[in-house]
Amino acid sequence: MLETKITKSTFQFLNKLKKNNNRDWFTEHKAEFKAEETKVKSFFNLVLEKLKTHDEIEKLKVFRIYRDVRFSKNKTPYKSNLSASFSRAGKHRRGGYYLQVEPGNSFIAVGFWNPEKEDLLRIRKEWELDTTELTAIIDNKKFKSIWGPIVGDELKTAPKGFDKEDPNIEFIRKKQFIFVKNFTDKEVLSDDFADKVNESFIAIRPYFDLMSSILTTNLNGESLLD
Repeated sequence: MLETKITKSTFQFLNKLKKNNNRDWFTEHKAEFKAEETKVKSFFNLVLEKLKTHDEIEKLKVFRIYRDVRFSKNKTPYKSNLSASFSRAGKHRRGGYYLQVEPGNSFIAVGFWNPEKEDLLRIRKEWELDTTELTAIIDNKKFKSIWGPIVGDELKTAPKGFDKEDPNIEFIRKKQFIFVKNFTDKEVLSDDFADKVNESFIAIRPYFDLMSSILTTNLNGESLLD
């Protein structure tokens, strides 16, 4: 049976790990970590099952607690969160889902983190042509109440080959196309957290459908799929 909620003991462990982020402490408390990780993985699988009722998901990836410190100034060996991503299935479904639980920093994120060069150009060309469908979706009152604005890295000026005076430049200069929704600790520990996450994922679907359509067609609307 799958875990239906995130428990206080998980947050308590993550708080202790944050204060004792070293290998000796972690080794001593490895069994405690494994117990909490197992529960959270089960909860992630519950979210996966809910996602599958309205989308086709190829895989669930649970991220490891170990940090890659090779190129980071922060040399602490462990993350203070547990997180997972959910990949959509098929070439015609684009976009991805992400869920992170961490005391004081829990959130879900959806969208396009680092589009490939070809995809990024295709998106920018679309915005250069027209953003009517995009703005109709993201300016919808219910959508905005759940997700807020598009966030992510962007250029300070127009990308090469685009007019900095273009009326849609605010979208054209973006390099990422992400939506983020934060949750309080109380919300994460509540009985209906999985439902709230799933409801938010359902609400992003019109955006995913639009972006999937753009990324699988050319500017004439002709399919690029075999």
